[in-house]
Amino acid sequence: METTQMKTTILTHAVLLFFSLSPDCLAQMEVKRTKKENDSMVFVRGGTIQVGIDAVEIPRFEKIFGIDNAPLFQDEIPKHSVTLDDFYIDRFPVTNTQFKRFTDANAEWRSGHIPPELDNGNYLRHWTTAPGLGTIADHPVVNVNWYAAVAYCKWAGKQLPSEAEWEYAARGGQKTLFPWGDEPADKTRANFSGSQVGTTSPVGTYPPNRYGLFDMAGNVWEFLVDKWKLYSSTPQRNPVAGEDRFLDGTRFLQVKTRRVLRGGSFGGAPVNLWVEYRDSHPPNGSRDFVGFRCAKSAASK
Repeated sequence: METTQMKTTILTHAVLLFFSLSPDCLAQMEVKRTKKENDSMVFVRGGTIQVGIDAVEIPRFEKIFGIDNAPLFQDEIPKHSVTLDDFYIDRFPVTNTQFKRFTDANAEWRSGHIPPELDNGNYLRHWTTAPGLGTIADHPVVNVNWYAAVAYCKWAGKQLPSEAEWEYAARGGQKTLFPWGDEPADKTRANFSGSQVGTTSPVGTYPPNRYGLFDMAGNVWEFLVDKWKLYSSTPQRNPVAGEDRFLDGTRFLQVKTRRVLRGGSFGGAPVNLWVEYRDSHPPNGSRDFVGFRCAKSAASK
């Protein structure tokens, strides 16, 4: 299992279980399909949920995931209330085909054009090493940095989801361990280490959650807009760590702090697929297990 933050390595047995471009109230949450963009976004009705866990719950989660490692769960503390307004979120992670359209339209974001301070040198490397881009056209784009993810979403008239939006959507109106429910992760539900795929899979290969969202667990980790930060213990409304969604201008290019990742990947253990699990990644960190999807405020739709 790859890890993107300084989290302790999980035991093997746990694996088994750039530039301006442009209730808990779970019962209140609804979803409906949009008619725009070929039904590529899902509308999520806002509401209030409890996010995170309490310290006393750690032993239970250690048992569930077969992990004797309490510090692994510290970043999910404390449990707190989060209220969100209505929003849209992409049904699938952004694919190689979609990202190619973006780079075709924006030369500054093509491979070889990225300033070195914005990338670790891996940017889109799989486009040149794969047998052909056509063979992975419908796979989630990876080897992209956080700056490119922000730029793509801005170009598409959207934005990166907040961590709270992502979790709210991943739950699909349920209070369960995984986007699909409480059943253990297996090769029929997600692309993770236990599936033994070893790389990305076409988006939508596995069943969606109750909101019709695909790949909210496994396949690729997803960059979010938030700065990596410990949770607050006080109730939050539309929280964004760092308090900036970078909707205008090029401020995002000045970001140096780690950003939140969610969802786990093809190399992740079951615990990484848990809807509460959080990790972080440097903004210049293009890796073959990290991608993204976009979101949008319902007020701006």
